[in-house]
Amino acid sequence: MTPKVLISDALSAAAVQIFKDNGIEVDFQPSLGKDKEKLAQVIVGFDGLAIRSATKVTAKILAQAGKLKVIGRAGIGVDNVDIPAATARGIIVMNTPFGNSITTAEHAVSLMLALARQIPMADISTQAGRWEKNRFMGVEITGKTLGIIGCGNIGSIVAERAHGLKMKVIGYDPYLSPERAVDIGVEKVELDDLFKRADFITLHTPLTEKTKNIIDARALSLMKPSVRVINCARGGLVDEVALRKALDDNRIAGAAFDVFSTEPATENPLFGHPNVVCTPHLGAATSEAQENVALQVAEQMSDYLLHGAISNAVNFPSISAEEAPKLRPFVALAEKLGSFAGQLTESGIGKVQITYEGEVASMNTKALTSAALAGLMRPMLQDVNVVSAPVIAKDRGIVVEEVTREGDCDYENLITVTVTTERQSRNVSGTVFADGRPRIVNIKGIRMDAEFGPSMIYITNLDKPGFIGKFSSTLGEANINIATFHVGRDAPGGNAIALIEIDGELPPAVLDKVRALPQVQQAKPLRF
Repeated sequence: MTPKVLISDALSAAAVQIFKDNGIEVDFQPSLGKDKEKLAQVIVGFDGLAIRSATKVTAKILAQAGKLKVIGRAGIGVDNVDIPAATARGIIVMNTPFGNSITTAEHAVSLMLALARQIPMADISTQAGRWEKNRFMGVEITGKTLGIIGCGNIGSIVAERAHGLKMKVIGYDPYLSPERAVDIGVEKVELDDLFKRADFITLHTPLTEKTKNIIDARALSLMKPSVRVINCARGGLVDEVALRKALDDNRIAGAAFDVFSTEPATENPLFGHPNVVCTPHLGAATSEAQENVALQVAEQMSDYLLHGAISNAVNFPSISAEEAPKLRPFVALAEKLGSFAGQLTESGIGKVQITYEGEVASMNTKALTSAALAGLMRPMLQDVNVVSAPVIAKDRGIVVEEVTREGDCDYENLITVTVTTERQSRNVSGTVFADGRPRIVNIKGIRMDAEFGPSMIYITNLDKPGFIGKFSSTLGEANINIATFHVGRDAPGGNAIALIEIDGELPPAVLDKVRALPQVQQAKPLRF
């Protein structure tokens, strides 16, 4: 079936054409994003939704989007998408983090220069016929210290531009490694040190609980009276009321803001101050950036809908178009192994260890782990999916460990899922052979070679004569056909395992009879 994409914000004609060239049906309604009620009605039946910042994708809208698989945001910020609600429904949320990085970095530098030389205020004065040459005394950039909060993609570009302006650059970013700091020419410092030393401070970090009001009254009290603050990242990173008071009290020299805590910003505490420069969220507003992010989101969404490739997703590991076909059978294997363990687990899970050996160890194990967790928790939670599984596991306090061993093992590839509960530890291993079909090859240390069937019975029993005959007779009397029968044991006369595929369901009454057989220790129906 042809995938269908709804575009609810303004995207370029070239981006729309990318969808069409890929054989994807497109409904282009660029003003729809402003009408939440209508969007909730229209979204039904679409596989993809392409947006900019105007569309607010709420939980209510997502509840109507029964077929939706992916949301593509042409731009960096995804705060207009209810990501937890999308994740819970298994919807991939993508952004385009690099399409407007240069544009945003250039805007931050432009605001810094405009603020240093009071260009906007001087322009207004001059065009009003006032020649106030002595009023607009600026400061030089050369030799000054620029403090960058957030040294990711945009922050590193700002650092590069600042070096060209002969500035000294210091940076605060808890995720910035010493090696990376050297590469981008930034002296890594603690936040309070940055506040005390910087002549200019520019923010390039996302808005989170930890970064909200990262510049507050206390931070402002540490700064030089000559400092100037620039924010082209996210509204809410700076306490705007505290900043206005610091400006009024001449405790800092100026501020330049492109983003505000409430947008559209028709009023704000910073408005009207003579040492403040404001722009209406223009960080990404160049023709080049707008075109870049539109084309990028169209390509990304097309790759996912047609090939299963995932790039720049904020709620799932990336999967390239090249690795997606190769990864697919291992995703199925991981999910089925997790499901096997989950269906046999009856007490609280404390820890899950997923071991990858051989060829699979060099693959995208994050995606495989998500699939295994989804299979594991689905028997208990039902609505969990490969997108939401890691979040749900974390929320429930389940420790998840990945182990990779690329060396030799008994199989070309092997995945082992080990689940530790309050009562016991259970492990199951599987592989994918050349035919691409996943198989179970080991259960609790007992070798096995069994394909997954839609309806199966798992039995642990004592390795004594007569079990197979009595079991087969019990199912035969109930008119239940056995499709495959696989057995394994740890030692002659010891513990044994049977994994049987049957046609159709196993009625409870028949299950009771199986459990009553002399050698049977445990019998459990499984569905895959």
